[in-house]
Amino acid sequence: MSTTPQRDYYEVLGVPRDADQKTIKEAFRSLALRYHPDRNKEPGAEERFKEIAEAYAVLSDPKKRAEYDSGGFSRIDFSHEDLFGGINFEDIFGGLGFDFDSGGGGLFDRFSRRRPVGPPQGENIEVKLDVTLERVLTGGEETVRFTRTGICPVCHGSGAKPGTEPRPCKACKGQGRIISSQRKGAITFQQITICSACHGRGVVIESPCPNCGGRGKVEQEESLSVKIPVGVEEGTALRIPGRGLPSREPGGITGDLFVVVGTVPDSRFKRIGADLWRDKTIEVADAVLGTTKEVAALDGPVKVTILPGTQPGTVLRLRGKGLPEFGGGARGNFYLRVQVHVPERLSPEEHRLYKQLRALSAEN
Repeated sequence: MSTTPQRDYYEVLGVPRDADQKTIKEAFRSLALRYHPDRNKEPGAEERFKEIAEAYAVLSDPKKRAEYDSGGFSRIDFSHEDLFGGINFEDIFGGLGFDFDSGGGGLFDRFSRRRPVGPPQGENIEVKLDVTLERVLTGGEETVRFTRTGICPVCHGSGAKPGTEPRPCKACKGQGRIISSQRKGAITFQQITICSACHGRGVVIESPCPNCGGRGKVEQEESLSVKIPVGVEEGTALRIPGRGLPSREPGGITGDLFVVVGTVPDSRFKRIGADLWRDKTIEVADAVLGTTKEVAALDGPVKVTILPGTQPGTVLRLRGKGLPEFGGGARGNFYLRVQVHVPERLSPEEHRLYKQLRALSAEN
């Protein structure tokens, strides 16, 4: 555990000390969705997420919670594997487009497990996917297209022409590097350099694959169906494991694909979080006398009452007619900003009536 001062777990989750498990679970879910580093790129978000996850891991377990309540941090003794092992992340976050491994959640593993020893993981790929407001409203499948380096399907990554095999490099004996030693007094120095004969591959390809030119990899266009969660927020990164770039070394793990979700510009609405904004222009007479107007909301027309004496710039709020909050639950609001149209050209009759109205106003 960290030796830096820790905040009270109840304070971290923002719940009272007598909170029931449902309240604790809902508080964790809300905070975790807000601070998860795949969605929140602000400095400190990852550390805040770790703190939230640790607090939930303790308070959601009756035994750990009892030990914590009786003696604070001094009574808590566990490894990170034990800490997160009892949390059902699928139950808490399932259906939001996140990936979950059998060990307690792929998105959470990097906080609870050590980095595996072995060849380096391939680089991740990040692509932008803009979706309509209707897709944000309902969620659903979208197709993302991207280009990535993949294993050559002809030589299966060997780089050699089908029917032939790469041979071990004689210069480096298949190691891909040359080690030279030099002794100076009682100290032996080693110099390690990339083998110039095989360029670090450890093998020599005498008959290169015609499809990839001996690289063993090719650039390929791919398309993938991605599940967009209901209420997905602008800039949310959805992780697709194993669809990034292959490792530079044999036996390495392929990187991940991160789909960063944005919103297609919509001339009808302006999105601010889960709220939608729209301007509605009415005539002067309607602003003065009041009226009822039908306005197109995102999921269908709604009737709006304009009260008598409505001023230009007045904002009307339609509760629950915005977008769903990320993860489902409550919906945002639909805000209608009223603009008043002042006629530029008047008919003779309209001109006469406006003059009469002005005269009446002057008398009052």
